[in-house]
Amino acid sequence: MRFAYFPGCKIQHHLPEYGSSVEAVCNALDIELVKLEFNCCGWPVRHENELASIYSAVRNFAQAEAAGLSIMTPCKCCFGNLKYASHRLAEDPKLSESVAYLLAQDGLSMPKSMDAFHLLTILDEQVGAEFLRRRTAIPLSGVKVACHYGCHALRPGNVTGFDDPLAPTLFERIIQALGAETVDWDLRLECCGHPLRGRDDIISQALMRKKVEGAKEAGADIIVTACTYCQLQFDRERAKLPRTDLAYQAPPAVLVTQLIGKALGLDAYEVGLNKNHIPWHAPVL
Repeated sequence: MRFAYFPGCKIQHHLPEYGSSVEAVCNALDIELVKLEFNCCGWPVRHENELASIYSAVRNFAQAEAAGLSIMTPCKCCFGNLKYASHRLAEDPKLSESVAYLLAQDGLSMPKSMDAFHLLTILDEQVGAEFLRRRTAIPLSGVKVACHYGCHALRPGNVTGFDDPLAPTLFERIIQALGAETVDWDLRLECCGHPLRGRDDIISQALMRKKVEGAKEAGADIIVTACTYCQLQFDRERAKLPRTDLAYQAPPAVLVTQLIGKALGLDAYEVGLNKNHIPWHAPVL
């Protein structure tokens, strides 16, 4: 398997352990990641200037197609916006013409196909649970996991095509293949609250608190994320709370690639577990 690796803007500066663990896990699973000179996915300006947002996304597709590759991203926000751009071009010919004009000014052509996959989809559909089981060196037996899906990959379901937006099972299949137990968690599909950071920190923190305490009530040992923003919310932002706070003491957040990496027998430092601000002191790790 070979993909154009689209880490997005946040990982390198705000969550480098996600990037390092993605690369380590993909290397261990024989997934080749090709690094191209991508620009932003376009999400940050989507509600200010749609043309700029769509053009930014499609420019990435054009570069990937020129390299003969499909895009793979570990960021749910980037995945959602890339899929949204493809959907909007298909339903709006005038928008498509405008984007084609801008691409031509940049020496690029409108891509014939716009394939973008989230890492979880690659792990579920192309790597597969059976292969993950065979490659697991340290089964995560006894570890109870609350899977946190993230909003942008699930909704709108007719745009992203990620999984059933109301009853997804993709994430649980991957975690169970590692030998861990997934818990029933009512809030697994709700927003983490990070998009409100800087706009309304009180509500953002209330959403985060409700979610992590809900994961604890569900019996989880850890919350596993597959989104840059969700991990920043559940780890970095929560770590600012006093250690005596119930939300701080709720199950810590672990990136899906950190968990897979440890199950594969990779070193904890290689997958950046030492970089998490709220550590998980489980024996298996």
